[in-house]
Amino acid sequence: MSIILTLVHILGLVAMVFGGLMTSCLMTSYLSNDGVTGAFFEATEIAFGVGALMFFSTIKIPKKLSRQAGFMLVAMTWSLSPMLCTLPLLLALPNMTFVDAYFETMSGLTTTGATVMSGLDTLPMSLNLWRHELNWIAGMGIIIFAVAILPMLGIGGMQLYKAETPGSVKESDLPPRIAQTAKALWIVYAGITLACILSLKFAGMNWFDSVCHAFAAMSLGGMSTHDNSIGFFNSVQIEVVLTIFQLIAAINFATHFIALRKRSLKPYLYDMEAKSFLVLVFSSCILAAWVLQYEGTYPDFLTALRHASFNLVTIATDCGFASQDFNKWPIFVPVWMLFLSCLSASSGSTGGGIRMIRTIILIKQARLEMFKFIHPFAVRSMKIGDTVIDSNIITSVMGFIFLYFICIVILIFSLLLTGLDFMTAFSAIIACFNNAGPGLNLVGPASNYSILSDAQTMICTFAMLLGRVQIFSIVILFIPEFWRK
Repeated sequence: MSIILTLVHILGLVAMVFGGLMTSCLMTSYLSNDGVTGAFFEATEIAFGVGALMFFSTIKIPKKLSRQAGFMLVAMTWSLSPMLCTLPLLLALPNMTFVDAYFETMSGLTTTGATVMSGLDTLPMSLNLWRHELNWIAGMGIIIFAVAILPMLGIGGMQLYKAETPGSVKESDLPPRIAQTAKALWIVYAGITLACILSLKFAGMNWFDSVCHAFAAMSLGGMSTHDNSIGFFNSVQIEVVLTIFQLIAAINFATHFIALRKRSLKPYLYDMEAKSFLVLVFSSCILAAWVLQYEGTYPDFLTALRHASFNLVTIATDCGFASQDFNKWPIFVPVWMLFLSCLSASSGSTGGGIRMIRTIILIKQARLEMFKFIHPFAVRSMKIGDTVIDSNIITSVMGFIFLYFICIVILIFSLLLTGLDFMTAFSAIIACFNNAGPGLNLVGPASNYSILSDAQTMICTFAMLLGRVQIFSIVILFIPEFWRK
């Protein structure tokens, strides 16, 4: 019972945090007179009221957070928070169904960037800000954010941190306590976001668009204030700025922190993930540009390189912006982009998918197995840099990747069972599971996910959730052994 009350206590705090976020949108609505001030006022009241009731009614309960409770809290936070966040949408947009609102807020909080909404150019300013705030606050993880303030409640945060980002943060050169680590990463995250806002304003966006798109770029969330996404601006400068900051956001934020603290670029040179990620993405941009020029999609290589680079980077990093309808490109390029979304982003970044470090380990393990086949009696360990990788980590990575592909296959077949065509089903699940945003065919960048039925929408919603929490945090709750003492 004490564990349940502890969960209620923390979830109450999370609800009040979201109520606090709603107040900024409430003020925006009031100042801009966009017509939805009442909706945000009512939503803020409900969020604060429910949160305060849960928080203060359990404030005297002894706080215990076991390993099981940590994983339960991750699952409950990521599944229940989007429900609370639907309030402004449901109250302000009477024609929106709960299924669509839940999809939209799940997309925001999982930094997927997929949307069921159209008419974004004329959407009330405060609702657009709300969508982008959800992107930004979730970029480093709701639980990481909570960990930074849990010590005030007398609750240790290590269990939550491990449940949310297993093996994602480099321990060396980081603050020794988990709360200090979370705060340090958030400071770096906020600082780079501010730099992105100023850069976008300098590149030609207005202040509101700069804030919203910086929130979406740094969280790799991909939300936009326009139906045509970045294509609305048709600006090379804006595309260059967003490309640079998306690449930054897809690199481990612990590496950014160490580089800033040491005032040196050497940490990036020692980060095999970052180097592998950049080499893969840059070479893919050249390849995609060549294919687009060769197939006659664009008249010259520089134009092809511009559009290929921006759209490939945004999908490979699991952001989800779009400047062109890549659904009409030669099929090799968009499918290659979706493939990159599965593995490009670094651990400890705001991206999704398998993560580059797992890809590196899998490749090295395959090479090691071939070496053993040639030299069956040789003893050789796997190394990444100077670090020997423990066999337990290798086993864990292989288990994760197996679950990753099995979950994708099951979800694709689930969509096919509803009557959806293969390319739409395949690309929708890949895009949602990797938190990458637009897919192909019916859910391509020129359209959105509103074409889907309620059942199809909920399958994609679950795919976003499962991908964001890296599978284990949800699947492990259904393993009987996990609950045994």
